[in-house]
This record gives sequence, structure tokens and C-alpha cells, in this order.
Amino acid sequence: MTELETELANLIIDELNLQDLKLADVSADTPLYGEGFGLDSIDILEIALIISKRYGFELRSDNPDNKVIFSSLGQLAAHVGAHRTK
Repeated sequence: MTELETELANLIIDELNLQDLKLADVSADTPLYGEGFGLDSIDILEIALIISKRYGFELRSDNPDNKVIFSSLGQLAAHVGAHRTK
């Protein structure tokens, strides 16, 4: 995994208290919804807020690309890497 993927995985695990999930269990291809991280829509909203504060850009709920952005850890990291200001 890239440094940003690792950073985001740790952020998700820590902020959402996913104690059953270990960093060694995830990769760039790990899905955020369902299997993998097992996040739901409320979890995604929390992560979007945290990312907005930490990386200096807004993840909007009306973005038509959200399905792709939040499909996997790697997709999320690619989007954050392309849009971050911090």
C-alpha cells in the first residue's frame, strides 16, 4: 500500500473504532462498503467530514463520482491525493 492508503486505513480503523480490523488485513483493493471495512452510509459521512478537515477539501454528498470514490481504499486514496490542499 502507498503511504496515503496506509494513513487513510489507520484513520478509518481508529476513528470508527474498527477493533476487529487490522491494518495487515487491508489492501488498496479492500472495499469500504460491505465486505472489507464493512462501512455503512453513516460511517462514510463521518469519514468524509474527517477527510475534509484533515486534507483541506470537501467531499460532497451530491458528487456523482461518490460510488467510485468510496468503492475501495485505493480509490479513496487516489481521490484524496488528487484533491488535498493540506
